[in-house]
Amino acid sequence: MTEKSNFSRRRFLTNAAAIGAVGVIGANALVSCAEKKKTVELNLPPLLDQAPDGAPLKAGLIGCGGRGSGAALDFLNAGPNLTIHALGDVFQDRIDDCRNKLKNQANNEVADENIFVGFDAFEKVIDSGVDVVILATPPHFRPEHFAAAVQARKHVFMEKPVAVDPVGIRSVMATAKKAESLGLKIVGGTQRRHQRDYIEVYKQIANGAIGDIVSANCYWNQSKLWHRNPNADWTEMEFMIRDWVNWLWLSGDHIVEQHIHNIDVINWFSGKHPTKAVGFGSRQRRVTGDQYDNFSIDFTYDDGMHTHSMCRQINGCANNVSEFVMGSNGSSNCQNKIWDANGAELFAYAYPTEESGVREISPYVQEHIDLVTCIRENIPVNEAEQIAITNMCAIMGRVSAYTGKEVTFDEMMNSDMKLGPDTYIMGEVGIVDNATVPVPGEAAE
Repeated sequence: MTEKSNFSRRRFLTNAAAIGAVGVIGANALVSCAEKKKTVELNLPPLLDQAPDGAPLKAGLIGCGGRGSGAALDFLNAGPNLTIHALGDVFQDRIDDCRNKLKNQANNEVADENIFVGFDAFEKVIDSGVDVVILATPPHFRPEHFAAAVQARKHVFMEKPVAVDPVGIRSVMATAKKAESLGLKIVGGTQRRHQRDYIEVYKQIANGAIGDIVSANCYWNQSKLWHRNPNADWTEMEFMIRDWVNWLWLSGDHIVEQHIHNIDVINWFSGKHPTKAVGFGSRQRRVTGDQYDNFSIDFTYDDGMHTHSMCRQINGCANNVSEFVMGSNGSSNCQNKIWDANGAELFAYAYPTEESGVREISPYVQEHIDLVTCIRENIPVNEAEQIAITNMCAIMGRVSAYTGKEVTFDEMMNSDMKLGPDTYIMGEVGIVDNATVPVPGEAAE
């Protein structure tokens, strides 16, 4: 393994025990290996219902689709003196929809001079005088956009996943280190780490409530997501970007784009990541793109622990979006319950009620509360490396399913796999007609 891509288990465990790469706000606990069963101290800051007031912060949104528009509104709801200053996307209609939502739902108007369209729109948003950049394009573009934002010394909120291939993951890891050296605040879209019920259960388990975690399961099984049919008025590139969740080079496949949440919970709770994967999957009913619609992965860790990971996007099947960890002395669903070895309930999260007078804060808003709090209070936070590690685990599972081979984390860290075209034009790029669905036992890495 080269020095550039060397990310040892010892280094990961050290970082995980110290809350991810740099520290993850209220969503993680500062627990050393030696102190794991002692009192957990929450890392900064507390879980605030609203970010503290301070100097105005202007954010630029790159990627104005549904998730980008939602993230922009979540940012505006995080506290006072926050504005969306600039919008960028490759499609004018996406910008128009987002712009209207911001105006109608949050009374936030974006000036004409701060509207940018095209593949270079990200550069113009970053240079428009913003303090914070929100990255919400299809994930293929995330590494380049993240690098540009950090180069310009902007704080960043970036949606998951952060890349679709190993080359992109290594880029994000390198940019994360640069952001750390510059004191920039980076928060990612793995919102369960900012979700109060998960946090409280994590604290209990970190304090030894179920002993050592010995196995785990995680699932994201749901009905079909969505697709777009080709349109005669669209170029090949426009069709793929509008249909992006169905194309490998744009989304990473749904094990990477969606199931990353559940895999990340197991990494977070266990304080480690799998070192190899053997899996399978198939394409049963997906109607566009080149991806699978189901995966089943056996993740193995260097201490012998196993996690079964399952995800599916097919109508008419049993649905399940959850995580489960088995410990030497008990078990937990990670979200709100802990049981002892005999199945008796040890802990149940107390959700807010009207009588309690406690507000329930959406984890999607909490992410931005935490980011703004860290910016205004100058609290270190950099989630980029930890989310990149989980992202790489999902890629490892995808490659194993596609090829039918056992794939290791080290192999992925050293892989030269890079998906997508080298240049971006809103025209014909020769991908759709040449797209193939991977066949295990035949597909090359």
